[in-house]
Parts: sequence; C-alpha cells; structure tokens
Amino acid sequence: MKKRYTLSAIWILSVLILAACGGGKDTTSQASNEQVLRVIESTEIPLMDTTLATDGVSFTAMNQVFEGLYTLDENDQIIPAAAEAMPEISEDQKTYTIKIRDSAKWSDGSNLTAADFIYAWQKVVDPKSGAQYSFLYRDVVQNASDIIDGKKDPKELGIKALDDKTIQVNLTQVVPYFNSLLTFGPFYPQKESYVNKEGKDFAKDSDHLLYNGPFTMADWSGTSKSWSFVKNDTYWDKKNVKLDKIDVQVAKEPGAAVNLYNTGKVDRAPLTGDYASQYKTNKEFVAEPDSYVYWLKFNQKRDGKATDVANVELRKAIAQAINKEALADTVIANGATAINGEIPKGFAQNPQTGKDFREDSGDHLTYDVAAAKEHFAKAKQQLGKKELTLELVGDDQEFAKKTLEFIQSELETNLDGLKITLKTVPYKNRLALDQAQDYTIQLSRWAPAYKDPMTYIASWQTDNNYNNMSYTSPAYDKLTTDITTTLATNPEARWQAMLQTEKVLLDEDAAIAPLYQNATAVLEKPYVKGVVKHLFGAPYSFKGAYIEK
Repeated sequence: MKKRYTLSAIWILSVLILAACGGGKDTTSQASNEQVLRVIESTEIPLMDTTLATDGVSFTAMNQVFEGLYTLDENDQIIPAAAEAMPEISEDQKTYTIKIRDSAKWSDGSNLTAADFIYAWQKVVDPKSGAQYSFLYRDVVQNASDIIDGKKDPKELGIKALDDKTIQVNLTQVVPYFNSLLTFGPFYPQKESYVNKEGKDFAKDSDHLLYNGPFTMADWSGTSKSWSFVKNDTYWDKKNVKLDKIDVQVAKEPGAAVNLYNTGKVDRAPLTGDYASQYKTNKEFVAEPDSYVYWLKFNQKRDGKATDVANVELRKAIAQAINKEALADTVIANGATAINGEIPKGFAQNPQTGKDFREDSGDHLTYDVAAAKEHFAKAKQQLGKKELTLELVGDDQEFAKKTLEFIQSELETNLDGLKITLKTVPYKNRLALDQAQDYTIQLSRWAPAYKDPMTYIASWQTDNNYNNMSYTSPAYDKLTTDITTTLATNPEARWQAMLQTEKVLLDEDAAIAPLYQNATAVLEKPYVKGVVKHLFGAPYSFKGAYIEK
C-alpha cells in the first residue's frame, strides 16, 4: 500500500504541535493546472553535504535533489536509480558489480561517473571528515574499519571503477542488507572537481551545490526558513517527475501550520497532540504508523568525568518511572504507541516463524513506579546523595517541549529527591550537543537507515559514532560482532543474537530508556497525490507526487 505522509521535519519525529484551529477561508488555492506542491518543515535544514548530514530534515531534502545507485519505490522495494539494473553479485556474496546508466547526469550537464561514488564514499570513511555515518561502512565495505580507525588510507576502500560507468564493491563479509544501504544519503555521489572548485563554500547554500536527483534546490541560504525544489531538466527520468516545483516553509510556532493549511497557503500540515485529536474525523486527515523510535539517551561521561547517570540503578529508575502510554496517548496523540524495547513493531520479522521482533523479544523496562522507587533508593545510596539534580536536553519545537515537561513531571513526582532541569535548544544545536557529548540526559530518536534490526542495534556499539554517551559493554559488542560476521549467513541464529541485544542493552544496562514508536498525523488536500513516506532511509519522496484537480 502506498505510504502517504507529510514533509514534517520531524521525519523521524514527523510531528509538529499545531495550536491554531479552525478553518479560515481558502484565499490562495492553486490554479487547476499548476503543478506546485506547498509543504511544511518544522525546522531549518542543518546540512546539505551528503557525507556529513545525520538527520531526517536533511535526508528528506537531499532525497529530492540527489540520488544514489538505488532508491525505494512506494512500497519500500529497492529499485535501480542512478544504476541501470540491480547489482551482479558474486557467488560468495562479497563482490557487487554495478553499472551506472548512461543517461545519468549532474545538473551542470556532465555525466555521472563511477569516480563520483568512489570520491564520496572515500570522504565518508576518511576520519578527517568527521562523518558520523561512517559507521555504516564499518565491517561492511572492505578496509572501511581500518580507514575509519586511521590505519589505512581512504583510497584503499573496497570500491573501484572498472570503467567510467561501472563500479565494483568488495565487502568484508556477507551483508544481507547491503542493497538497502545503497539507497541512503551517505552512499550518494559527489563530483570531486566541483567540490574542490567550491572549496569552503561547498554546500553552504543552494547556489553551491550540484544535483543529480529529480529536483534542484533554490532559495536556500543555509539558514533559510523557506526554500524550493525545482524540477531538474537534466535528470535521467524527468518524464516521470510531474511536479514543476515544491515550495517549503518552516513553521515552528504552535498553530502556524494549521492556519496556513486552513487558509489555503499550504497543501499539507502535520498534526499532533490536541490538534491530531481535533482533526481525526476530518476527511482530509491521514495517519499511519512509522518506524521512528524516541528514547532518552544517558550520557555516562561528560567533560571527562563520570555523570550521575553512569549509575545503572539511576538509569533503571528513570526508565521505569515514566508512563509511556500516557505520553504517547495524551501528549503526542498522533497514533504514536508506547514501546518497551528498541526495535519498533512491524519493522522486522523472524525469518523462520514470521513473528514480529517486538513479539519475539517481549517487553523491557516497562513502566513500574514501585520498581523505579527501589532502583532510585539504591542509586542514591550508591551515589551517596539524598537529592539529585539532572539536566534533560531536547529540541525547541513545541511537541518536544511538551514531551520534556511531561517527563520532568513524571520523574519529579515518582522519584522523591530528584529534580529535573530542562534545556531546550534549536534542533541543529541539539545535534551538536550530542556529537560533543555535552549533555546528561537527552530526548533523542532514531530513524532506520536500512531494512534490518542492525540499523538500531549498531548504534550502541562502543565505537559507534551515534553512541556519544560513553556506553560500553563487552557482551553487547560481542553480540553485534557475531551478528555481522559468523552469524551473517545463518538467519535464525542471527535473529536470536539480535533478540539477545535488547536483554543486554535494556534489561541489564538500561543504556537508553525507550519511550514511544512514532506515527504521523497530517492534513492533506484531496488534490495532492503520490507523496510517499518510507519506513527506512530518507523519510519522504516527492518524485512521483502531483496535483490533480
């Protein structure tokens, strides 16, 4: 079934608290023959450099203007994009040979070549670049791990050009989800001569980018609160791109998006909280679950010193003191559901029995105030403190603020002697705080990069770039290593090991505190067709979207 969603910046979050109501008169409705889609983002785009971006806002934008070797169709099936066909795979499943289609071009009219992929991939794994998503290459592409660790030169990465249009990729081991990875932003191409020519100006705004996707970008300054995607005349499949333009504007304030929608100034508006409930019976209301999971990250070391949340009893107390069902049902209220695990419901199934991962794994760190109080008493005793004050960091979007306030109330009510101070910052700033590991507790989330539970599980390996909280577990690292090596060709044993990771991560270590699996609620004009929401990779595709009046 086609997945139709909003371009909400929360991609991963996919919701914006919209506080305005009621229907104003539609004074700016589109002309019947105009192929212009008008959508909302809830925050500015942090980055447009495909080798450095880490967030859903950026990935949504990049997915409209760049394209990898493969992409996802409306049913999340992997199909050729810049590649002319699916890869030729060697008998041992470790060598992929991929032909780039002759008609694939950059927006300056130059040909897309194998060298463009080689250059971009080498940039991602080069430790000098600081690319957080380099971990997607680790233990996957040959020599990537040694390059990331500074032991080999980036030019030794296991990718080479057999000719201008043919790429050969050598893998370290069998990787069941490798084709899925090739649809994602950190595997997109970049043209080396263009990047070098632009120098420090590269990707700073829409005038300093080269595009190879369905659209190009216009009027983005790097900090813009509005921008446009314009149909790319050099795109190899432009005949199937129906929209001439997509106008995007940022709406952070409560109610702004609904007001814009009700006055006919935008065609799609995300909903959450009271507004999701209010519009649930509206004929233009659309809702679907997704695979984005929200949790609390506990930073165990800050400024080189152990934090209070390095204490496992304290982490367990916090994780079990929050009423996740009330949070999902009354604060988020867009169809989100409480989650007692890391892997979302509906994302992965047992290869032997077909059972969902959540059903197989069961519940972890459930809401249990009595247990939370016991853990908290032990934590205070071990820390030698009668009272604790902890900082909780989150985004400055309205839905995030309300989530933080709910968590603050739950923790201070249920754990006597705990005070929570809130710190809200712009989305981009929170990402920077996470990368610098400058926080104690953080409201965060994860959207899957590829269709396999390892897209979540790998995040907590000791050396993973997303970890950023000094969590380390030899037992967890061994499980993840086994999953990607000795068990890679044994689907059932691999599955059982992945189930075991939740027991270590959550039951034993409470390294994170899962909160809820998100959903999207959106108002959409009936003339909007073909917007696709993906369950992994880049959140949204607009290539096939169109206006039908």
